[in-house]
Amino acid sequence: MSSPLLSLPGAVAADGIDRDVAAHYGSFNGEQRSLEAGEGFVDLSHRDVVRVTGPDRLTWLHSLTTQHLETLAPQVWTGALVLSPQGHVEHAFFGYDDGDDAFTAHTEPGAAAALVEFLDRMRFMMRVEVAEVTSELATTWRPRRPVGEEVAQQPSRNQGPYAGYEFVPRDRLTAYAEAAGPACGLWAFEALRIARGEPRLGLDTDHRTIPNEAGWVGPAVHLDKGCYRGQETVARVHTLGRPPRRLTLLHLDGSENRLPTVGAPLELDGKAVGFVGTSARHHELGPIALAMVKRNVSLDAQLSVEGMPAAQEVVVDPEVGLHVRPLR
Repeated sequence: MSSPLLSLPGAVAADGIDRDVAAHYGSFNGEQRSLEAGEGFVDLSHRDVVRVTGPDRLTWLHSLTTQHLETLAPQVWTGALVLSPQGHVEHAFFGYDDGDDAFTAHTEPGAAAALVEFLDRMRFMMRVEVAEVTSELATTWRPRRPVGEEVAQQPSRNQGPYAGYEFVPRDRLTAYAEAAGPACGLWAFEALRIARGEPRLGLDTDHRTIPNEAGWVGPAVHLDKGCYRGQETVARVHTLGRPPRRLTLLHLDGSENRLPTVGAPLELDGKAVGFVGTSARHHELGPIALAMVKRNVSLDAQLSVEGMPAAQEVVVDPEVGLHVRPLR
């Protein structure tokens, strides 16, 4: 669903699964600085949106996901995952409950259909309804509160790791842009997201990823809640061991004017030790990327991707879990 904001002056479309929104509007470095200064907004209207309604929605979602949702306060943003029985991440979504009749969340472009299908299969006798509402609501991101509640359906308590996201009626997206400007492109948003160490499912992760590896324990995984599918793996790795892999931030050699391909092998002495996910050019840090690397790779090891040298910065501690190892 191509964004109407691609018609704004200077807009250049992104590519891949992000092709329906603008990569930038003329200066991705300037747009990064605007966002860091608390100004502007980012059009993420290519992301899918799902709505869960019904009186049992929070109890039901609580039982299916990694997040503690039973007592979720209205208008508070949160993240949640759906895991396989083996603990691998299958779905990731981020949203809030309106306190009235709906929990609304956004997910990766093209991911809503599979998420809705899974949730529908799990309804049983619960009083819930699940629907994709991407055609009705667009996702945006701002570094601060919106200027007009009549345009943006923004929670009043938008705090925490997923602060800044908003849902806007799709037919009001142009009006929103006029009120919330300046428009900043996806490249600026991605550079800041990568620098925060916030992964995207399916790009910075693969089919084997468990939450502990991606830094989702805490932001999207609650460790003190009832059982859910895949919980045993999460609890075991957190309590007794260390994740087999870890998300890391790569600082890439900036001498070449290119970024690595998503999924490219990350190598140490010519041997693959992981893979690279998303990458961007940060206005201060230079070229950066997120990568999934084997836990036992030294933090000071000189890595390379597609011939580019890469140094690491910790996102997920390779020793995570040891601090709660039971004494014997």
